[in-house]
This record gives sequence, structure tokens and C-alpha cells, in this order.
Amino acid sequence: MIYPIVVYGHPVLRKIAEDVDKDYPGLHQLIDDLFETMYHAEGIGLAAPQIGKSVRIFVIDGGPAAEDDPSMADFRKAFINAHITERSGELLPMTEGCLSIPNLREEVNRQSHIKIEYYDQDWEYHEETYEGYKARVILHEYDHLDGVMFTDRVGPLRKRLLKGKLNAISKGVFEVDYKTILPVRKNK
Repeated sequence: MIYPIVVYGHPVLRKIAEDVDKDYPGLHQLIDDLFETMYHAEGIGLAAPQIGKSVRIFVIDGGPAAEDDPSMADFRKAFINAHITERSGELLPMTEGCLSIPNLREEVNRQSHIKIEYYDQDWEYHEETYEGYKARVILHEYDHLDGVMFTDRVGPLRKRLLKGKLNAISKGVFEVDYKTILPVRKNK
């Protein structure tokens, strides 16, 4: 099932997501739906909060990025109850975008090396290290589990300059080829 993508300003994107147990209802279907939704929106990663579910699950398929980074070719995984236990290496800048912040790309500094613990879709435990582009994509999706958006990681001046664009996005002023869910506006 293809879900609509939750857009910047929606409160679910700012919540800290909850761990699940292996008996979480519809776990395998949720993972399949995350992949299907991600492919439909032409992303390379998608976290459960981005479809309105505040649980610690995200999926990645680096295949579309393989032209720029061949190591991403076979990098397709589901991460359940992910917890990063170590961040190291130099801070490297790279331009990022996000399906929940349509049509906005900004340079973000991220550490080049991580260690992460998680369960895969077969509920097998993993403790792995990643570096480079794989680490960056994981860090981006992992941030969603902690209520952090990539725009939170830009410098103070860029944040001020982006405020109007982010406000417009939260009001639905953007065009994409996938369905979205906007934040509910309170009448004043």
C-alpha cells in the first residue's frame, strides 16, 4: 500500500518514535509499505514517522544512488528499533533533500562513520558500522526517529533564510508527484 507522505510542520515528524516488539501488528506489511511508498515517491530512504507512524522503523534502498556511489548498488535494508551507538570521523558537507520537505535541498554536515544496532525484517539483531554515503543516508533517516529534520542541521543564517520556504511547505505550497498529508491548521 502506498501511503501519503507527511509534510514539514506535522507534529508526528517532531515526536521521538517508539521501539516495537517482534509481534508489532502488521510489521512485515508496514515494511513492505514503506518500501513501496518510498519507491513511488522516488526516494532512497523513508522512516515510519514520514507516513504518520511514530515507530522506530526506516527503510533504505541505495540503488538509485549507485551511479554516484557504486557501494550503494545493493544497499537495501529495513532497520527496526535502530539505535546509533557511535558517531565518529570528520564532519562532511553534502546536499540533502527529504520527501517530507518537498523541493528543498540544503548542505548538511554529518559525521562520516557510525555504529548502529538494529533488527532486520526477520527480527535478526545486527550491530554494524557504516561510513561515507551509507552512513549519511542512515543518519538522515535515523534523525526522523528522533524528531529531527535535516533543516535542523543547517547553520543559523540558513535556518533564518529557510523559514519562509518551510512555512510555505507546511501550508501546501509545493508540487510533487506523490500524495502528502499537511499539518492541521488551527483557526485563530
